[in-house]
Amino acid sequence: MVKNLLLCALTPIIFLSSHSHAADKAPETPVFTEKEMLTAAWLRDAARSDNLSYRILESLTTEVGPRMAGSPADARAVAWAEAKFKELGFDKIWKEPVSFPTWNRGVELAEISAPFPQPLYITALGNSVGTGSDGVHAELVEFANLSDLIKAPAEKVRGKIVFINHKMQLSREYGLVVAGRVSGASEAAKKGALAIVIRSVGTDSHRFPHTGVMHYEEGVDKIPAAAMSNSDADMVARMLQRGQAVKLKLQLGASSGASYTSYNVIGEITGSEKPNDYVLIGGHLDSWDLGTGAIDDGAGCAITMAAAEFIKRHGLKPKRSIRVVLFANEEQGLLGGKAYLAAHQAQISKIQAAAEADSGQGPVTKLSSFVLPEAFAVAKQMQAILAPLGIEAGDNNAHPGPDLGDMRNAGMASFGLTLKADDYFDLHHTPDDTFDKIEPARINQAAAAYAVFAWMAAQAPVNFGSGQDRLKQNKEK
Repeated sequence: MVKNLLLCALTPIIFLSSHSHAADKAPETPVFTEKEMLTAAWLRDAARSDNLSYRILESLTTEVGPRMAGSPADARAVAWAEAKFKELGFDKIWKEPVSFPTWNRGVELAEISAPFPQPLYITALGNSVGTGSDGVHAELVEFANLSDLIKAPAEKVRGKIVFINHKMQLSREYGLVVAGRVSGASEAAKKGALAIVIRSVGTDSHRFPHTGVMHYEEGVDKIPAAAMSNSDADMVARMLQRGQAVKLKLQLGASSGASYTSYNVIGEITGSEKPNDYVLIGGHLDSWDLGTGAIDDGAGCAITMAAAEFIKRHGLKPKRSIRVVLFANEEQGLLGGKAYLAAHQAQISKIQAAAEADSGQGPVTKLSSFVLPEAFAVAKQMQAILAPLGIEAGDNNAHPGPDLGDMRNAGMASFGLTLKADDYFDLHHTPDDTFDKIEPARINQAAAAYAVFAWMAAQAPVNFGSGQDRLKQNKEK
């Protein structure tokens, strides 16, 4: 009876392409078989309540905790990942080196010295230089955003500490607001600023500052860069509104360290028919040091590890291999993703499709694709199978995630599994990014969605287009 009901529900999907060509008798577009659709539907439903994502994430955050790239915990995380892949029964497990300069946080102190003395909660931005033991003490000059700073005359900034007060209210504003974190220090230094402090890039009102990477422009003086908590930024803004000069004392012990070699840690379920072709899923293993990296991005690691493990544990044998990559040092410049591309660029055509989980615990809300037109019917079948999980069908211009962006640009077929992120930036890069924020139902749904995606992509009767030049210009009409 169950099988008959599934068949009734799936028949329009199974024969989607062949019916659309019936009138002109054009060649049928390959689609999933009835058996494959039934297996995918079973996988969707069974994996939602029987995957190990929650337990895997508990293990990582408890046994390793914060794991900033280049720290002793980085090495512990790599060892944890190798051992966990083995425990989960992956067929192949290996590491690929990723080298980078290290960065140390050091002391972080800030206080308003006038007109209303009180301490502030701040944190250094990744890659920032320190202030020296004497710190920096100067008047604050406020800008609403990076654009206003760029337009300001140098005399307004010279000898002061810049305060970018760009408030992020919605998660979709991240790309706009984060520009001040990434580039603000160099723009301020060009105008003679002594340091820069930004409002934290986050949607919360907690007194936790959000860290995150920043970069210095070559040939421009390096000045200290920090973020203050959003509640403190509100307070400082109120002080400035009173029309009096506001002075800040800032001390940062941040410094660069020696070069370090970490690893992308990789586990693979071997394909039964095309083992050298593979579906790539994963997340980044490193985290910032303030929290325990549960949301960013322990969840992504756990979701994708659990997705592949579920397929393996239940005896499903994908035609293509399923490869889970836990990327090194995403936080300080997507370095694990860049290293993976450098090592595998000549074999991009072997990647059937890829998707990274790096926006929290889920649930997945949308499935988008980036494939050739001849694969549209198959992508739509994948979207239809996932619809009962509350997942919408997206367009054909998907982005697979931060570490995979350069690989997409190099011609890799991709899918985007959008994770619900309305509360993600309340916790992002703060001490509050801890395991107690994880909700089993959310992360379980995400792991089930990734399991379905990985299985169906590995089984797909078409090549999605990796390595083909025309993929780069492809847009769904």
